[in-house]
Amino acid sequence: MPRLRHLIDRWWPPKWLYTTYERQLLDHLDRSRLPQHVAVLADGNRRWARLNAPGEPLVAGYRAGAAKLKEFVEWCDEAGLHVVTLWVLSTDNLSRSQDDELEPLLDVICSLVNDLSATGRWNVQAVGDLELLPDDIARSLREASARTDHVDGMHVNVAVSYGGRHELRDAVRSLLREKAADGKSLEDVAETLEIDEISGHLYTKGQPDPDLIIRTSGEQRLSGFLLWQSAHSEYYFCEALWPDFRRTDFIRALRAYTQRERRFGR
Repeated sequence: MPRLRHLIDRWWPPKWLYTTYERQLLDHLDRSRLPQHVAVLADGNRRWARLNAPGEPLVAGYRAGAAKLKEFVEWCDEAGLHVVTLWVLSTDNLSRSQDDELEPLLDVICSLVNDLSATGRWNVQAVGDLELLPDDIARSLREASARTDHVDGMHVNVAVSYGGRHELRDAVRSLLREKAADGKSLEDVAETLEIDEISGHLYTKGQPDPDLIIRTSGEQRLSGFLLWQSAHSEYYFCEALWPDFRRTDFIRALRAYTQRERRFGR
């Protein structure tokens, strides 16, 4: 194993070469065509842990993934994006082993959200069905989000306990409650309901829909991510496991996006 690491270090491109390549990619980006909102399915943390830290708890992968998410937010800010959405925990993930996986993962997520909030640079918002989380975790996420309400910087959504179907259910429930408070009957709602009214009750209400959605680890499925908002999104799939996702990969995703013709069904 030490000899293999020596060979990798010897033949792997040096950091300065990547930096030069990144600069060239950036110089050739059409910045007028960059996305406003980029969302990411940061997939592959557990596989990364099994490959890179065999015998260690899977939390090693979660920590590596969280560190990469912080880098990713920095990259998005440097690129001048307005909104970034990070999917860190789905409602399906809540069925994972409580002691071995879920509790350590929730601790890492709380630290991530608090660290992003503590910078004071971004408007951080935890989006998802937080009622499904332990009370102390949900409270920590809400408090961290509230501390950045006044920040005018890039908006960072952290999708925790998030599922696209859950979001649509919650949006419909919220909409029906609002209509009932206005004295509307179900028949009235059925006759007059418009698409924008549903959009106004999503977790991401008031935000632009994602222009570009990135998924790592070679998986090519949506898994219910931003079901409503992604109607016209462009997708970019990357083979790298999330902790191995490089700034070069991010710039390539941006380049691929700028080279596509978006027709929005027209």
